[in-house]
Amino acid sequence: MRRRQFLANGAALLSVFVAGCGHPPVVLDMDDATANDIADEVSMAPEPDSEEYTLVTSARGNGSATRSGPYELFGSTNTVRIGDTFYEVSETRLESDEATVYDVRIDFDPDDSTPELGAIEYDDLPAADRNRLDSIPSEENTSDRERRDIGIHYGTAEEVGNESVFVPRQRYDIIIRGENRYRVAVDTRTVTEAEYRYEVTEVAPDVDTFADRIRERYSFELTDLSDAERTVVEEATDGGYFEDDDAFRSVIDRIRGHEGIDVADTFGTWLVEYERAEYITYAEW
Repeated sequence: MRRRQFLANGAALLSVFVAGCGHPPVVLDMDDATANDIADEVSMAPEPDSEEYTLVTSARGNGSATRSGPYELFGSTNTVRIGDTFYEVSETRLESDEATVYDVRIDFDPDDSTPELGAIEYDDLPAADRNRLDSIPSEENTSDRERRDIGIHYGTAEEVGNESVFVPRQRYDIIIRGENRYRVAVDTRTVTEAEYRYEVTEVAPDVDTFADRIRERYSFELTDLSDAERTVVEEATDGGYFEDDDAFRSVIDRIRGHEGIDVADTFGTWLVEYERAEYITYAEW
């Protein structure tokens, strides 16, 4: 993970700060940028077994693809990398309706393990349930596990299919695994389910071509810096700059004068060239 991602999430604990001051009030962090770094900054690369990957490859092969779900998949970025090819994904909401969503709760240490509906051995569960309940501890590791309830999101009845013995109709309320007996409860809630149509357009056949497109739009050069400003930038390229001084503010003003890759009210990311090198530049002010 790149340094600025820790900083942006407020997760970096910098040893140069006194105890109790976990995150600096200002940040300028400049990371060397390869073509892959630039591509990663403005695109997503879904795993081959993910829903996003399946939809993009299906839309690419068939002209379009559809999906039903309670939320958009490509809200944060609609540029998707499949292999070394980059696509823009259009996600169009067609219609919406209410749907029932199921969650299964497991009590690992119930006060009463007598079944009301029925008991089933874990190994006899259908794959639809075993795949979702694989966090249930086996007999040999329960003694080392903290006893607690867990909740497993099952989704809609359509997503679950017809095999489950818990959703949509619960047939058992006790799972037996070895000498352990776990109580099962099923919760339901209503969500808005929408149908989406996906279409894709190829925007670049390889990483270098895509990175050049991003450079053309976002890249700019920091030049004519004062000595104090140069100190800020050079420290930013070598671990980060964290002092809220006049030189820092001056450099930030220069950077904010250009279009950023992702900019909010108090932080942002830019593509900066300095001394003939490219940097993914993250700043908080």
